[in-house]
Amino acid sequence: MSERAQRRGERTNLKRNRDILFIFLDGVGIGVKDPSRNPFFDVRPPFLTDLLGGTLPSLRNRTIQSRDALCIPLDPNLGIPGLPQSGTGQATLYTGINTAQLIGRHFGPYLYSTLKPVVAAHNIFARLQNKGRPSTVALANAFPQRFFDYLQGPQRRMVAGMYAAIVSGVRFRDISDLRSGLALSTDITAARWSEIGHHDAPLSTPYEGGRTLARIAGMHAFTLYEYFLTDKAGHARDRTMARNVLSHVDDLLRGIHDHIDHNRTLVIVTSDHGNIEEINIKPHTRHPVPLILFGNRRGFETQGLLSLSHLAPAICNFLT
Repeated sequence: MSERAQRRGERTNLKRNRDILFIFLDGVGIGVKDPSRNPFFDVRPPFLTDLLGGTLPSLRNRTIQSRDALCIPLDPNLGIPGLPQSGTGQATLYTGINTAQLIGRHFGPYLYSTLKPVVAAHNIFARLQNKGRPSTVALANAFPQRFFDYLQGPQRRMVAGMYAAIVSGVRFRDISDLRSGLALSTDITAARWSEIGHHDAPLSTPYEGGRTLARIAGMHAFTLYEYFLTDKAGHARDRTMARNVLSHVDDLLRGIHDHIDHNRTLVIVTSDHGNIEEINIKPHTRHPVPLILFGNRRGFETQGLLSLSHLAPAICNFLT
């Protein structure tokens, strides 16, 4: 079967000529316009700044409409006091259900045990699979062997996206996919793979990683890629690391933008809570998170997108 025919088959019961590439960035909020506090205004990522018409989102300028993109704020607080956390934030993003309200608190970084049935039943992978064939959805991250060894052991601490993929039967990509250009390391470059037993892992520049994600997105109706080093830099209060990861993300997005089919693929970039935008403090923040959209935005309904819980339903409406 030709690649074109395969792609037509994968969209059974899904709207034609529409793909989504979902880039999840852990711990990225909209902060103050102060480079001494907010690394975005220190680095001023050139591609993202240009994409958004020469500016970046801040607490005083939360919504940005440019010729090629839209940035709007999403509320990660979910009506619950305290600091938002990754477990409930990501579970809410991927299900459209306010999981913090369900358990009465923010929880993380891993998925709260009583939320596992909720994620299993309502996650976006499963919802889209019910409208098409299993190959409709993909998790683009590549995982080293020690991750697969972990899955065989007694420990089952999982972030929400990975748990959703497991229970929905979404294939986890490995070193062979990384070598063939059909997966991207969770750190983008695969620089650390040689330290964990994969000395032959190919290195990737962030721009090349964007091209890889664009290729994968072209083969599926919905593709998720998760990146966590933004949150790690924020917790570490490490300005040098923050500059590096934001530069990598910027080059990754440039590579995506240069290689996607803009008439087909909608790129969604968002987060679960704030952190890196306040580099001088270790905890998360209650700041809104950015929702950045570019590519094929035709027909994607943004009215009413106010909270993390509103995104998954909007994605499903766009694709089904």
